[in-house]
Amino acid sequence: MRAVEFQEYGGPEVLRVVEAEVPEPGPGQVTVDVAWAGVNFADLKGRAEGYRVVSLPHRPGLEVSGRIRAVGEGVTALRVGQEVAGLVQGGGYADVVVAEAAAVFALPAGLDLRTAATVPTVLPTAHALVHEVGRLRAGESILVQGAAGGIGTAVGQLARAAGAGAVYGVTSSKAKAEHARAHGYDDVFLADDFDQDVRRATGGRGVDLVLDPVGGDTLRRGLDALAAFGRLVSFGNASGAEPWQAGQADLATRGLSVSGFSVLALAGTAPEALRELTGRALRTVTEGTVSLPVTAEFALPDAAEAHRLMGGRTSTGKLLLRVA
Repeated sequence: MRAVEFQEYGGPEVLRVVEAEVPEPGPGQVTVDVAWAGVNFADLKGRAEGYRVVSLPHRPGLEVSGRIRAVGEGVTALRVGQEVAGLVQGGGYADVVVAEAAAVFALPAGLDLRTAATVPTVLPTAHALVHEVGRLRAGESILVQGAAGGIGTAVGQLARAAGAGAVYGVTSSKAKAEHARAHGYDDVFLADDFDQDVRRATGGRGVDLVLDPVGGDTLRRGLDALAAFGRLVSFGNASGAEPWQAGQADLATRGLSVSGFSVLALAGTAPEALRELTGRALRTVTEGTVSLPVTAEFALPDAAEAHRLMGGRTSTGKLLLRVA
């Protein structure tokens, strides 16, 4: 089978297509004949700096859609030939991937394989940020960093459906801002001055919920943009800054709270919670609440080009690799 891997850290050029043996599932696992694989910023961080890479060579890819090829011992809820989407800990850029059965989900009627590949990381994350962790209530305001990306695109629609009073986004360019406005955002600010823009837009009050995948100084400025009793959810550290810290002195004066979320961590520590979360998230697609636009797709051997596009920070929505 074909697989994309890298043997050293570096730019997109370190990605290579190799021939590999077809894997077999172990107990509690399945193998999936991959139709589509999602491209995520975590894949780029892994390739460039070793994020979530245990050893080299490494095959990137955290989410796939396809059909069950084989099931391992003890797996009863999935069957060979079934169309599924799955969250994997790596290796998704390949013709066949091994996945824990607990993180593989049968597709509901009406959800095609191409759309399904956009779901496993993006949609459960977006749903958790708005509902389970962010606990957005009707009438509240929300500020979302990376509003034009895959997660940001889904969050804007979910927040609007939840009855948010105002949905604000932050992007790195005016072109991205237009994409965000088409997916639920009332106003979109450029990254350089977003905290001042938020204060102006809210009459100095601030917002009730901030969602931050950037970390570092951006997270600190997000805290400053919160209203009294506001909440901030950190779900990444794209800046590569030192892990943030917030103590009582930062939070107590306005009754702020900070929490975190990682769908990959949840898959490893609470798989049943992940299944329930993903089930709720999938219903938002099948019911028409959320549309996840695929803005670019590449053949598997062109994975490096997908990384170049995402790494150039000009892409919006979701990028996919066409495998089957």
